Amino acid sequence: MQKFWRNPMLDSFFAVGVSYIKSDAETRGKFSLDGAAGESLSRKAKDLGIEALLTISTCNRTELYGYTEDSKILVKLLCEFTKGTPELFESQGYVKENVDAVEHLFRVGTGLDSQILGDFEIISQVKQGFRRAKKLELSNPFLERLVNSVIQASKRIKTETEISSGATSVSFASVRYLIEKVEAISEKHIVLFGTGKIGRNTCENLVKHTQNEHITLINRTLEKAERIATKLNLRVRPYTELQSEIRQADILVVATGSSKPTITPALIFNKKSLTILDLSVPKNVSDEVNSLKNVEVIDIDQLSKITDDTLEKRKEFLPMAESIYKEIQLDFMTWVDNRKFANTLAALKEKLSQFKAEEIDFQSKKNKSVAKNCDAFDDFGDRLVQKITKQFANFLRETDNDLEEKMKLIESVFELEKSKR
Repeated sequence: MQKFWRNPMLDSFFAVGVSYIKSDAETRGKFSLDGAAGESLSRKAKDLGIEALLTISTCNRTELYGYTEDSKILVKLLCEFTKGTPELFESQGYVKENVDAVEHLFRVGTGLDSQILGDFEIISQVKQGFRRAKKLELSNPFLERLVNSVIQASKRIKTETEISSGATSVSFASVRYLIEKVEAISEKHIVLFGTGKIGRNTCENLVKHTQNEHITLINRTLEKAERIATKLNLRVRPYTELQSEIRQADILVVATGSSKPTITPALIFNKKSLTILDLSVPKNVSDEVNSLKNVEVIDIDQLSKITDDTLEKRKEFLPMAESIYKEIQLDFMTWVDNRKFANTLAALKEKLSQFKAEEIDFQSKKNKSVAKNCDAFDDFGDRLVQKITKQFANFLRETDNDLEEKMKLIESVFELEKSKR
């Protein structure tokens, strides 16, 4: 397996976050970022002079990937815009830097670090985070190239392996659980509360895999629910009828983005058997509901631990998936290496172009034929500059330990201004 060593060009790149590996759903909920908080955090990062920042917040993890001078700045930002504290982060969070941070994003974006192996929904969160970064001008060539490389790896792994077959998302795992555990699922009255991404995907999977015609969709914003319901032919009720709908339900799926519990004992008529799936992070079903008779509550962590008979098959493709992302990561690291001397080559090309322009100007004053054909001589000079620059680039790429010395030599010979490296 390819091993990537620390790269000086990545000394300012960090990843900080919390995930299911060390933290339960309640703890992850304290560090979760909704859309508004994510944007506010990003704006504050820009005010602080952070060059590039990618934010990801899912049910499994909240992470910041930043190009900055110190990882502590990212940790402080995360705690400032969530309910997490520095003390809690110290015990539950993690910090990765340099090439380890790069590899971590590759594993996260390809679903290999997900609670459900092969999760194919995580890459959409990466894309969404990068769109926010671009919108707020919190991207640089490094972050853009990295994200595009991760997207490429995700696409190849999904098409070239079967690691994303089976229950590879929270929404599908929840539906699979219901099919296996609930008898006559197609006849049960199901209420789905929340129309975020997980809620929408769960709706689609319920319709597709249960043939249930008794699904009711409820959302605080009625219009959002109606748009989804029209597409999937579902029944919609307003938020004000949530209690009455729950009391008629056999199954309640909660997938809201609320920062505090929305389902409390007061909403539940516990003389009737009720199965509740809480797919929200932070949890949206209060702990008191767990103690009610005839009520079973399954949260997102419990769902992820349910035995999946396709897991072993998916694991067979893990070496192939790792080989694919390592190949693309190697291409990315090669690009990073080449950027070590990109500024030197740019300065060299500028100097050679200056020589070209001065010589054409000098010759055109002496020779009328040169003056009449300045464009042709200019094109010829550009091609010559390009070839010479390419030769120097090849010369530097073949260099190992003495790269700095050779760059200094080029800068000295051509009297280049000191480039920022």
